[in-house]
Amino acid sequence: MKSFDLSLYLVLDPGLCRTHSMVETTMAAIAGGATIVQLRDKRAGTEGLIRIGRELMDVMAGTGVPLIVNDDIDAAIAIGAHGLHVGQDDLPSQAARERLGRDKIIGLSIEDKAVAAKVDPAIVDYVGIGPIFATPTKPDHKPAIGFDGLADLVGMVEVPSVAIGGLKHEHVTPVFRAGANGIAVVSAICGQPDPEAASRKLSDAIALVK
Repeated sequence: MKSFDLSLYLVLDPGLCRTHSMVETTMAAIAGGATIVQLRDKRAGTEGLIRIGRELMDVMAGTGVPLIVNDDIDAAIAIGAHGLHVGQDDLPSQAARERLGRDKIIGLSIEDKAVAAKVDPAIVDYVGIGPIFATPTKPDHKPAIGFDGLADLVGMVEVPSVAIGGLKHEHVTPVFRAGANGIAVVSAICGQPDPEAASRKLSDAIALVK
């Protein structure tokens, strides 16, 4: 059964997960309240993603938290991940759905109204909207859209949405007030001295505004 909660969406960044590994960071974040985890590592290659992804699936078993793989559908299938997240320059969502089947989660990045208008809820399960702010963890991103842009795009899509792009604890309230179903964070958890405490701080803030 396809079930997911976008409230606190952790995007793993191997460059930031130095003090705590991606596995350690993930488990600490889940203990603190992370509801969904995305494995994103553009440098690992398919084999590298499969290796870490299988390790993540093992340790996350029984938590109820889905693992989403960014971009690499071959890795997602080999890992047995719960879903795949694709961008506008990645594999088309229709092709991803055909390969993954109906029971997997598919997320799609959108950054403007032209793209938002084309989102098909029969194919896509959720959208990632952003970047809200410019962010060093993804230097090739499109122009920042801010919270007004977020609200505009949320209102155009018929699927749940998660905001992404330079977001921290202090942005929880404006993200949810804009109508998003969740906040995606990278450095707000990855690379923090205590990822569990960082996650719990975010989770507590979300509980107050949801």
